[in-house]
Amino acid sequence: MTFQQRISALSKWGSALQVLMETIYDNYENPLFNAVVQAQNKNAWFAKSNSINALKEICNLLETNNLNKLVEANIELKSEVVNPKTIGIVMAGNIPAVGFHDLLCVLLSGHKAKVRLSSDDAVLIPDLTNILLEMYPEFQNQLEFVNQLSGMDAVIATGSNNTARYFDYYFGKYPSLIRKNRNSIAVLSGQETEAELNQLGHDIFDYFGLGCRNVSKLYVPEGYSFNPFFEAIESYSNLMEHNKYMNNYDYHRALFLLDGIPFLTNNFLIVRENEAYATPVSVLHYEFYSSLEDLEKKLEGDKELIQCRVGLNGLPCGSAQQPDILDYADGVDTMKWLLSL
Repeated sequence: MTFQQRISALSKWGSALQVLMETIYDNYENPLFNAVVQAQNKNAWFAKSNSINALKEICNLLETNNLNKLVEANIELKSEVVNPKTIGIVMAGNIPAVGFHDLLCVLLSGHKAKVRLSSDDAVLIPDLTNILLEMYPEFQNQLEFVNQLSGMDAVIATGSNNTARYFDYYFGKYPSLIRKNRNSIAVLSGQETEAELNQLGHDIFDYFGLGCRNVSKLYVPEGYSFNPFFEAIESYSNLMEHNKYMNNYDYHRALFLLDGIPFLTNNFLIVRENEAYATPVSVLHYEFYSSLEDLEKKLEGDKELIQCRVGLNGLPCGSAQQPDILDYADGVDTMKWLLSL
């Protein structure tokens, strides 16, 4: 396929998915609804509402204006790849269809994607691509799902810090993008409105907080009162209906009580003072700051650990899980890397 054929096909794929999204709720003849149900059956963390939100974001990525934005930032895309490479993609499974952006970049670039799915997220992306292949069988030459990677020319692999060491060893002889753990933060001024704090709840709770773009730590000014924050996020109390989430909450609440660790809670979120960025499900860390200037220096030093920032001098509250098509994981331009191979 030529570049123009690929970008046209991907845009029309997005339009077809958008039409299906309009009737996804409780429509058993809708292939996306069936995919969402199967994904939840295989992985209880993939609640239907979360998978549907992920699909909405995918439809947004495939809109013509967003695809054009990607092309404008990488004008060399318009030149056909002379020697297409096979790109192995090791996908994570922490949130629904989290590896889609990597797949999109490979397909648009003209390279071939050889994908190893996470067992935790083995339904949504194959079902999405089935729709693409029904519309454009030509992409069959560019896409393959495998149980074990071999015969590739380069690798994109996403995982934890522990698996990254394995990836470095196993894929060391290939050009590679190896992604490790990152977390997201919010910096509050103490002057946020109730609506802003409520929107911050999306950054914390969407996908049960399992994504690298989910806020896991707050920086708040000295003397900050958490009462307005807890009042503003009360609308997320339906998390108490999710067994796996509340099992985590009950476990860590009991653990902190036994260890004498002080914390605040509203019966579905534990907020504790801690310097670490990473937190378990249902736990949010916070740290006081006295000088915004000093805080900025600290965050600059830790930028390799931070995926995104919301609040003061950052993204608007509520937008962390709505990345732009040019918001690359770990800040590394995947498309430019692909085009350099």
